[in-house]
Amino acid sequence: MVQPSAHASHILVQSKSEAIQIKNQITKLKDFEKLARKKSQCPSRQKGGDLGWFRSGQMVRQFDDAVWKLPLKTVSDPIRTQFGFHLIWVHERDEK
Repeated sequence: MVQPSAHASHILVQSKSEAIQIKNQITKLKDFEKLARKKSQCPSRQKGGDLGWFRSGQMVRQFDDAVWKLPLKTVSDPIRTQFGFHLIWVHERDEK
């Protein structure tokens, strides 16, 4: 059976307070991409935080759980992983 897949972007920072400050500036995808380029500590920053498509279970658990629960096309609350704090934007999911 094929695992479901999702297309998401993220912004990675080291503190929850910084993640909250960034989230408060985001109202649409363009804001998210601009802030990802400026603030994210992940190499995906060069693509506006875009991680492309990935399958369920490929990301660390906390990140993966959030991707499958979040409403599409909205920014998440800060999600903590061993890498820091993520803001996640889920573009679309293929759950077939």
